[in-house]
Amino acid sequence: MEMNYDENTLHQLEEELHVQIVPGTEIMADIGTHHFVKSSGHSHRVLVPQPSDDPNDPLNWSTFWKFSTLTCATAATFVQGMGPLALAPMFPQLIEAFDSNLNAVIQFTGVAILVLGFSNFIWVPLSTSFGRRPVYLASLLICFGSAIWRAKAKTYGSFMGACVLNGIGSGPAETIQPNVIADVMFLHERGAYQTLYFVFYFGSLMIGPIIAGPMAEYAGSNNTGWRNFWWLNVGLIGATFLMCLFGFPETKWHRMHPDEIRRLESEAAMKSSDEKIAVQTTEGSGIEKSNSTGLPNLSTTTQKDPWLGKGRPSKQQFKLFQANAHPFQSILLDLWIPWKLFAFPIVEFASFVVSWSASCFLTDNLLQSQAFAAPPYLFSPLKVGFFNFAVLVGAIIGSVTAGPLSDWISMKLTKRNNGIREPEMRLPTMIPYFILMLIGNFVTAFGWENHSNWKVIVIVGWACTGIQVAALPAIASTYAIDSYKPVAGSIFVSITVNKNLWGYGFSKFINAWVEKSGYVPPIMTNMSLTALWCLSGIIFWFYGKRFRTWTKNSSVHHM
Repeated sequence: MEMNYDENTLHQLEEELHVQIVPGTEIMADIGTHHFVKSSGHSHRVLVPQPSDDPNDPLNWSTFWKFSTLTCATAATFVQGMGPLALAPMFPQLIEAFDSNLNAVIQFTGVAILVLGFSNFIWVPLSTSFGRRPVYLASLLICFGSAIWRAKAKTYGSFMGACVLNGIGSGPAETIQPNVIADVMFLHERGAYQTLYFVFYFGSLMIGPIIAGPMAEYAGSNNTGWRNFWWLNVGLIGATFLMCLFGFPETKWHRMHPDEIRRLESEAAMKSSDEKIAVQTTEGSGIEKSNSTGLPNLSTTTQKDPWLGKGRPSKQQFKLFQANAHPFQSILLDLWIPWKLFAFPIVEFASFVVSWSASCFLTDNLLQSQAFAAPPYLFSPLKVGFFNFAVLVGAIIGSVTAGPLSDWISMKLTKRNNGIREPEMRLPTMIPYFILMLIGNFVTAFGWENHSNWKVIVIVGWACTGIQVAALPAIASTYAIDSYKPVAGSIFVSITVNKNLWGYGFSKFINAWVEKSGYVPPIMTNMSLTALWCLSGIIFWFYGKRFRTWTKNSSVHHM
């Protein structure tokens, strides 16, 4: 409930609409005497959340500054995500360089994934306490150092240490940009931008192997091509750091909850009363001083924001970090909230859908060298790397369709529901991508098992995997954010820990399982779990609002 109504206004709206308004339920049209800021003078679309009349409010920023902010955040997401899963096509070179074996070098990926997930217990509290900007700048510097370390590593242990550092620095790629999107974009715009985020994040995981394969084979002599891939990362990360330093202002913006406003109004009234008594006592004038608090009046709403689309960040928002009066309290709270959210059914649903949808992509990534380098294919790392273009094209298709489709379906259902939007209205969008997920897994598993033509496996199977991995996580996570926007960062910590724990465990046994039982049992098991979590969306379509009602009084809505 991002409109932050006071209790009186909330009861009035519920009586006029004959509907219960709980967190996540939003009013997308004027109701009776209640009028809201619209997206334009000719539009009836109510903006959620309502922007303030401050030109520095990120919701009021001009198109240029919103574009700059999201471009920098997306670039950071991309370069931080490109490294951890780029190793698959260069496994043969890494085995030779470190005198190791396949299961051992796969752990470079598994360990980075595991550390990446838990590193967000550091990054998200810091972003909440001190802002998004310092987190991006600090994490990019860590990634910069880890890329240099990877390029120069001489032993297995040294390279593993660089992977751990890379995992720590890459954490914000999985958690911070959804917060930035919620900071600067309105509710009706988030679906498209959330999908765009997932496309660039998972796209980085796909492009990494595409670039790494050819570089490992051709970009150097004496088995040094794989090192040059990491020097390329050094250049990209350094350029992105400069982009964020000059083009990414702070987006964290405090929007007061009605309880907080009432408390401040009460304190201001008491102060004014004391001042009035003092004036009467000392001067006997009987003249009251102004009781104005400068705080918003909860009983009225404005129809026009003079700064909408014309604002810009202040100099304060370009500082290296934002001051916090109680940083340690804030950090400790953010360490606890992700674990608390695991008790919320909607967050659990989003965590499992994102985790296993991503796991379908991880399966292809971890097994591609094992499958395509062996008979009857015998493909080189160059070709195996280029096959990832199919996943990337699929992800682009998912991006172009899922976000706009999700927003369009939600808006249509909102109009049918008399201007009342429920987060569950996004869930029907999952249906076509669920079907594509099934197709992708079937084609890949049985294709590899039966040594089918590689074109069918790659063009059909991997493309479908790319489409679903861009769409299903975006839809499910946006549903969770719509329901619990104040803790969007913590939601992604919960999702990331769940996803990366499974990813790490999967990397430990998937190759051995394939060697023992073939490709069908592990891939079909993973697909069945993905299907189970996606089909549970039916439960949330009917009972999602009831689940939100259970948590309507939770403190997470006041953060």
